[in-house]
Amino acid sequence: MAITEQVITDQYAIYNGDSAEWITSLPDESLGMSIYSPPFATENGGCLYNYSSSVRDLSNARTYAEFFEHYAFIVENIARATKPGRISAVHCMDVPKQGANICGYTDFPGDIIRLHEKLGFEYLPRICIWKEPLAVRNRTMAKALAHRQICEDSTLTNVAAADYLIPFRKRGENPIPVTHETGLHEYYGEREVPADLHRYRGWNGKQTENRYSHWIWRNYASCFWDDIRLDRVLPYEESKDEGDERHQHPLQLDVIQRAVEMWSNPGEAVLTPFMGVGSEVYGAVSLGRRGIGCELKPSYYRQAVKNLASLGKQQVTEQQPTLFD
Repeated sequence: MAITEQVITDQYAIYNGDSAEWITSLPDESLGMSIYSPPFATENGGCLYNYSSSVRDLSNARTYAEFFEHYAFIVENIARATKPGRISAVHCMDVPKQGANICGYTDFPGDIIRLHEKLGFEYLPRICIWKEPLAVRNRTMAKALAHRQICEDSTLTNVAAADYLIPFRKRGENPIPVTHETGLHEYYGEREVPADLHRYRGWNGKQTENRYSHWIWRNYASCFWDDIRLDRVLPYEESKDEGDERHQHPLQLDVIQRAVEMWSNPGEAVLTPFMGVGSEVYGAVSLGRRGIGCELKPSYYRQAVKNLASLGKQQVTEQQPTLFD
């Protein structure tokens, strides 16, 4: 399958096509980082969401093993294209098993971890992203989250399971450190930075004195991100085709921008092989990185084009720009 559409500017390059074919064109050790959400597979077959009817769509894998066979090809190429010592961050969750009279969850994150370790990455501690229980209940109508279930039989309740952001570091020594010489300048989250710390923003003195950056880092260094603005996402409703299933909520921009800020340098290439409506590319470009994304589904790709155009005017080029320094 050839790329059917593309938009290439001096800040990003996005493609409508099959990332399993397209990703082989990425130059070796060209990426500063990657961040993405793969389709969420379940042990008893299929995925939590089916995004299209295409046989090329990873969400239509017939079995759990088939999903990971195909997904391994993507991860293998991400490893090849990533600079040594750099990060590939995967957003995922424990996935409810599907089917009548089936309960329980698939340890999807655990299998993602084992795959990455096999293909050249080291697993770093997973980050839990808190989700508000009532909002999850209202969106999914899960009986296990209903107060009524507490009253009737609380052994059948469970929690609003967290999302995870799992960072993997490619084995090898990082040739270009990711530096923040005057600390972190922006906080991406719902809390307010204390007013008395603002005078330390961009502190040029000893970084042990940089209380503004220290405050941000204490939030980011926690394994439990309970300050993500859950509704701070790119527009996505218009990307739904007639007959689509529920659209999975796009990854929050706070999550993306934290990861991009921590794990890449300005000007570096940031990849998402499952672009969706363009969130990861948008987050990368908004922080002065160069975003690269591929999306199979035309309606998602078209929404990504609109979302990225909202960043402002970019110089459109006829040929591939030098995105891989």
